[in-house]
Amino acid sequence: MDDSVDDDRIRGLDAAHRAALEFLGSLRDRPVWPRATLAEMVEAFGGPLPPDGLDPEEVIGEIVSRADPGLVAIPGGRFFGFVIGGTLPAALAADWLVSAWDQNSGSALLTPTTVALERIAGRWMLEILDLPDTASVGFVTGGQMANFTCLATARHAVLARVGWNVSEQGLHGSPRIRFVVGADRHGSIDRAARFLGIGRSGITVVESDEQGRMRPDALSSVLADGSGPVIVCLQAGEVHTGAFDDFSALVPIAHQHGAWVHIDGAFGLWAAASASLRSLTTGMSAADSWATDAHKTLNVPYDCGMAIVRDPADSIAAFRTGGDYLIYTSLDPWDVTPELSRRARGVPAWAALRSLGRNGVANLIDGLHENAVAMAAGLATIDGIRVLNDVDYTQVMFCLDSDEATRQLGEAILAEGTAAVTGAEWRGRAALRCSMSSWATTRDDIDRTVSAIRTLVMG
Repeated sequence: MDDSVDDDRIRGLDAAHRAALEFLGSLRDRPVWPRATLAEMVEAFGGPLPPDGLDPEEVIGEIVSRADPGLVAIPGGRFFGFVIGGTLPAALAADWLVSAWDQNSGSALLTPTTVALERIAGRWMLEILDLPDTASVGFVTGGQMANFTCLATARHAVLARVGWNVSEQGLHGSPRIRFVVGADRHGSIDRAARFLGIGRSGITVVESDEQGRMRPDALSSVLADGSGPVIVCLQAGEVHTGAFDDFSALVPIAHQHGAWVHIDGAFGLWAAASASLRSLTTGMSAADSWATDAHKTLNVPYDCGMAIVRDPADSIAAFRTGGDYLIYTSLDPWDVTPELSRRARGVPAWAALRSLGRNGVANLIDGLHENAVAMAAGLATIDGIRVLNDVDYTQVMFCLDSDEATRQLGEAILAEGTAAVTGAEWRGRAALRCSMSSWATTRDDIDRTVSAIRTLVMG
């Protein structure tokens, strides 16, 4: 290989390494929310493509010199928006290796190292979460694709039970699937249903309680009023309140009616790893599929959703592909997900789990919950703020007396820069939501955030 190729790689990686360390070192003091708009960043990076290129070090320098105003301090300890975790050091380092190794990880025969790392990560996760050790674990891009992958498997399976092979016959003329969801489900469930050919009119909504948990009596009533193939979607961690459905009651009801039970646990599935929070997931292991997103609670980089299916044969039936040029083993990653070529996204998950160990995972989850409790307690001391949810897990939702005041506070928090929280609506009223998702959050981060919000509220 030409020495200049190696030199280019070294200079480019060195420049990226220096820039990454500088960014990470700025997190404690930099504003959390970006200080530039999309239009401003397009202007900074835009213009016609120059006729001549740059060497890798110069390219990185150009990116770094312009990027800063549009970056968000997500890896720091005071980003509480949406449900977005930080990245553990071992997972970050492993992700750099994944890019350098450049392994196409759809095939076990082609890239055995990365597929083995993913397979072990999946086994460790099943063990930690007390899910069936024979389940398939497909690594996909995130929670949305994890839900889609599980529900595509469910669609294939429930139709097969009534004698319809969707792989051969398609959907035209197929028996109608009853798609049953809770009133407070995440939007990714409806979106996955749309991808699967189940429109809004095909969704049956079950009433939920004041915290967003599906009501067992309402599910019984809904399922009794119909027949045919049915999929029931439950939830581990409502995105606003953090509430968990009562799996020990709901899963048996669904199975009595022949339903496939899927659990959307994008951030909540991990409660099973904690001795003090495990009761939230009682009965969860009896479901047929589970979706989670490791970038949220496990704190690995983006691009690491997990689609878990009790019986791998169901996954294979839905996803095994053709192609005489492809090389198959008994179970390849492309057998259990919609993708063929992809990066080795499960390697950072292995690194995160190995760096923490079983006890460390439990401590991580407990710490997120403790931070949520501390944030709620701090907010409750501010005159005019009302905490709206039971802080059973990692979510804190709060508001002021009026919707206008709540929204204005949300804008002021982002402009002030100490922390980031994001807006929501709950039962028709404006709210703000803090999601405790990052390993990097400390009690000092909580105190600084509460102090900043107190100043904004009190004027």
